[in-house]
This record gives sequence, structure tokens and C-alpha cells, in this order.
Amino acid sequence: MPVLTLIRHAPTLWNEQGRIQGRSDISISDLGQSTAKNWVLPDEIRAAYWFSSPLQRTRQTAAILGVHPKTDERLIEMSWGTWEGGVLHELRKIHGEAMKKNESLGLDFCPPGGESPRMVQQRIMPWLEFVGTLDYPVAAVTHRGVIRALTALASGWDMTGKEPHKLLSGTCRQFYISATGQPSLVEPDISLL
Repeated sequence: MPVLTLIRHAPTLWNEQGRIQGRSDISISDLGQSTAKNWVLPDEIRAAYWFSSPLQRTRQTAAILGVHPKTDERLIEMSWGTWEGGVLHELRKIHGEAMKKNESLGLDFCPPGGESPRMVQQRIMPWLEFVGTLDYPVAAVTHRGVIRALTALASGWDMTGKEPHKLLSGTCRQFYISATGQPSLVEPDISLL
């Protein structure tokens, strides 16, 4: 089974402001650049075959890491529809009970005009099936929503309640990918520092 390593892009100004990015094509910030410059890829991860989301924040992170990924649309962040650019706690105030009910849906939580984590899983499954046919390690620079959706797929977490493995800054997450594309978690937090 091939090993798949996923790295979340370096921070953007919207990350620093707590804004929901989704598919908005935001570049990494000065802080993001200096953060990524401090990351060190273990040799076995550096030697992997690399992919990235097409958004500039992932491609910029890959460039700083010194890897040359092939972009794949399926690795793009979850769409947050009309809520992109918003701040979660403000959206909770505005939408009240409707927001609470939507968030309680876990995998089926779906922003207006956006996509749910379950839709992200369905979108990425053909790519995982492709990875499962390979006989060499694969790595990708992608987004928090994609990594969380894949973690849910690997663990059976329905995205309600506590996250089984909170995604830590400055780490990457590894999975085994079966021949059918099914992920299983290998290591949740490999330090890049």
C-alpha cells in the first residue's frame, strides 16, 4: 500500500484574521512565508511524488518547500459558498439556531452554495483510488478541509463531537491507501520543525 502524506498550506492573512477561505484564492502572508521557510521535510517525504491543490497558497507553500507538485483540482479546499470571507463566530451570531442545526449535521454540514465534507470525500475518492494503484509514496500540499475529510474517512469519524486528531500547525499527516482507495491513518502529526 502506498503511503500518502498531506501537508496543509502555510498561513494566509485570512487565516490570521480567522476568515473562512474555502476556494477564495488567497496567497500566503509574510508570516506564512517565514513559517514555511522553517519547515523541514524528512527525506522520505521529500522523495515522494508530489501533488497540490491548484490554489496559490498551496503552490506557494510547495515552492518554499522546494518540491514541484502536479496540481489536481480534486485537492482544492471545501467550498464555503456565500460564507467565504466570513468569520465563524460572527456567522453563528447571524444565523443562530439554523447554524447550530447545520453544524450538528457533521459530514453533511453544508454552507449555502458550498459543499459538505461528505461531498469533499466523494470528490477526492477517485484520486485516492488512483493513489492506491501506485507502488511509491505520494505527498500533497492541500487544505485543512481536505485533510479533515480524509481523516474522517480513515477513522469513521462522522465529524460530530471531538476531532480524533486535531490538525496541528507545522505537521503533516500520513495515511496508507488501499488498492480500493480506502485510507487508514499511519501518523497524525509528523513534525516539520
